[in-house]
Amino acid sequence: MKMIRKSSPLLTKDLGRRIWNHKWLYVLLAPAILYYVIFKYWPMYGVVIAFKDYNVFKGISESEWAGLEVFSRIFRNVNFWNAVRNTLLLNLVTLSVTFPITIVVSLMLNEVLSVRFKKVSQSLLYLPHFISWVVVAGIATNLFSQRNGTINNLIMNAGGEAVPFLSSNGWWIFVYVVLNLWKEVGWGTIIYLAALTNVDETMYEAAYLDGATKFQRMIYVTLPAIKSVIVTMLILQVSKMMTIGLEAPLLLGNDKVMGVSEVISTYVYRLGIQNAKYSDSTAIGLFQSVVNIMILFLADKFAKLIGEEGII
Repeated sequence: MKMIRKSSPLLTKDLGRRIWNHKWLYVLLAPAILYYVIFKYWPMYGVVIAFKDYNVFKGISESEWAGLEVFSRIFRNVNFWNAVRNTLLLNLVTLSVTFPITIVVSLMLNEVLSVRFKKVSQSLLYLPHFISWVVVAGIATNLFSQRNGTINNLIMNAGGEAVPFLSSNGWWIFVYVVLNLWKEVGWGTIIYLAALTNVDETMYEAAYLDGATKFQRMIYVTLPAIKSVIVTMLILQVSKMMTIGLEAPLLLGNDKVMGVSEVISTYVYRLGIQNAKYSDSTAIGLFQSVVNIMILFLADKFAKLIGEEGII
């Protein structure tokens, strides 16, 4: 015990010296820490209104405690379960399309020999990621509108009938997935291309000497080399299965496709912002976060069962 008491000031002094020696690294880290503390952790106090009958005039602390009554009311609401179903449906369809295509595009870019062409292609693929959904929705309306849309004008000029891209449930899902693919596939290739730079070139040379074609080298050398990255990215994507941004379904949706465009984020927006039911919207957000965490743990567990490291 005496040795511990004597050594503890020394340990504290040594720790202080190491912090001082790397003080500029901590200064660089400070903005990120402050961001998470101020905008991520501090607002978590507001989660308590999910268990209260929140009144704006009374405030959080003075509002009456409601327990699980808010959750019970939400779970009995058919509209809530419709929003959950649509969220899962859109995420599953989008993931099943964009995830493999992102990998394929990365492999194709990796095989491009011309450095200039590769850089131009990457820039063109990355660009849509930085375009606001407001602009994307405007482009989609001009392209897919049933009356004056560019695509429908071409179809009708060719003798066909106008397609209700934005007013039919099935076609609306198609447009939503295509826009997400166009907007995010280029950005998603960044991590895969970075992983591909670490593939051992001698493996390609050995496969070439054994008579493997370019496609066979891609299948038996490239893909196994980045398998861990693919699994990690899949886990991260699956963990967001209950989450969809507000902008895309709100801007692209309309009354005719409300059956598929009403997702959790838009439902919370209408419930919390338009109808001022803050307790209900907070409870939905809490439920959404808990389910996402559960999905994350399940996906990570599955990855470990198939021999991968996982992320947790």
